[in-house]
Amino acid sequence: MAAWLVAKNTLKIMPFKLPPLGPYDVRVRMKAVGICGSDVHYLKEMRIAHFVVKEPMVIGHECAGIIEEVGDGVKHLAVGDRVALEPGISCWRCRHCKGGRYNLCDDMKFFATPPYHGSLADQIVHPGDLCFKLPDNVSLEEGAMCEPLSVGVHACRRADVGAEKSVLIMGAGPIGLVTMLSARAFGAPRIVIADVDDHRLSVAKSLGADAVVKVSGNTEDLAGEIERIQAAMGGDIDVSLDCAGFSKTMSTALEATRPGGRVCLVGMGHNEMTVPLTSAAIREVDVVGIFRYKDTWPLCLEFLRSGKIDVKPLITHRFGFSQGEVEEAFEVSARGRDAIKVMFNL
Repeated sequence: MAAWLVAKNTLKIMPFKLPPLGPYDVRVRMKAVGICGSDVHYLKEMRIAHFVVKEPMVIGHECAGIIEEVGDGVKHLAVGDRVALEPGISCWRCRHCKGGRYNLCDDMKFFATPPYHGSLADQIVHPGDLCFKLPDNVSLEEGAMCEPLSVGVHACRRADVGAEKSVLIMGAGPIGLVTMLSARAFGAPRIVIADVDDHRLSVAKSLGADAVVKVSGNTEDLAGEIERIQAAMGGDIDVSLDCAGFSKTMSTALEATRPGGRVCLVGMGHNEMTVPLTSAAIREVDVVGIFRYKDTWPLCLEFLRSGKIDVKPLITHRFGFSQGEVEEAFEVSARGRDAIKVMFNL
C-alpha cells in the first residue's frame, strides 16, 4: 500500500505493485517518512517547474526503514538492518556521474519526482548502495531526517563553511534550520539567522543560533535590515546562505556579505530574481548554487551518531499511515505555523 497523489489536493492510499528485486536491490519496509515542502507543492499544484504530475504518483522521499530482503549481489546489508535511504538513482554513465557530481545527472530517477514513484509506502525496492545502515544510537526518524539534513550539509560544503567563517542564514524554515545545524557542525563560530516569523526565529535561537533578526517582506526595509544583520554578527559576514530564495532574501545576502565572501543560493522561492549582482561582482563576492546533494549520508549519520547534530527537536508532528492521518498530516505541514517536520510512523 502507498499514498498516491491522484489529483490536486487529493491523496489516496491504494495498492502499490513493487518492481522485481534486482541482484543489487533491497526490499525495505518503511518505518519513518517525512513530509517535504516539495511534497506539499506537488499536492497543491501537481507540478514543480517543468516536473509535471501527469498520472497518479506515490509521494514522499525522506525515509528510513528495515531491510526485509536483499538481492544476491548485495553484500554490505542484511535482513533486519535499519537503513536510511538516499532517494536519487543516477545513471553512473554520464559526464556528471563519472566526474563525481552525480546529483547533476540528466537521467536521475528521484523519489516522487514525476514520473518516478516515491517512498510513502509500507514497502519499497531500492538499490542497496543507496541504503545506509544506521548507527545503533540513531533512530529511524533521525535516519529519515538525513534527507533534509543532506541539503544543509551540501550547502555548507559548496559555501566552504568552516571554523574561520561567520555565517548568515536567510530563512528559518526547515531547510534554514538544518543548514544552521550543519554550519555549526562544520565549525562556524558565529551564526546569525533572519526570518519574517517570530516563532521560527525562536526555534532557531533554541537550536543554537547566536543571534536572530526579524526582517520584513518589503524591499524598502532592505538597507536598514542589512545594518541590523551586520550589527548582530558583530563583524564580517564571511558566508551567507539564502534558504528562502526570493529577490529580497538574495539581495540581503549579497549586500550583507563582506568583500571576497561567498553567497550560496539554497532555497528556490522564485524562478527569477532581481538582485544587485554588479555590486556583488565589484566586491568579488562569489555566488554558488546547490541542487539536492551528493555523498552526504555517511557524514550526516556521523554527525547524528556523534551528537554534533540533533535533529530530534525538528520533528514536531507525528502521524500513522491511514487515509485520514495522511490527509491530516499534509494539512498540518501545509499550514506551517508551529509545524517544522511532519513525520509518518508506519
